[in-house]
Amino acid sequence: MNIVIDTNVIVSAILSTNGNPYKVLNLIGNDDTVNVYYCAEILAEYKKVLAYERLHISAETQRDILDTIEKFGILIEPTVSDIPMIDETDRIFYDTAKAAEATLLTGNIKHYPAEPFIMLPADFIKNVEL
Repeated sequence: MNIVIDTNVIVSAILSTNGNPYKVLNLIGNDDTVNVYYCAEILAEYKKVLAYERLHISAETQRDILDTIEKFGILIEPTVSDIPMIDETDRIFYDTAKAAEATLLTGNIKHYPAEPFIMLPADFIKNVEL
C-alpha cells in the first residue's frame, strides 16, 4: 500500500498517541506493506509546521519524525496538476499521491476533490486491519 500523509495527520499523531493518525505514523518503518511517499515540498511543509511554537513539539520529536520519513519514505518529484483546489497548499499532497498511485491520508477531506484515493486515517486503518 502506498500512502502520502498530509501534515495535519502528522501533527495529530504527535499530539495524541491514542488515535488513528498515530497508528498511521507507526506504520512507517514497521509495516513492510506500507510505503510512504513524499517530495521535497512536503518535507519542507512538515519542517515548517512541526516547528510552530504554538504546537509545543520538541526539537527531538521534530527530528525523529522527519528522519523517519526520510529513512523509510520514498522521495519523488510529482508533476503539478491544474485541478481546482480549495487550499493551494494542499496541491502538493494531492499531486504526490497521484504520482505515486498512493492513498492520500488527511484530516481535511473537504479540502480535496472527492476521489476514492483520498481518505481519513480512520478509514485507512480499518482497511489495513482487515
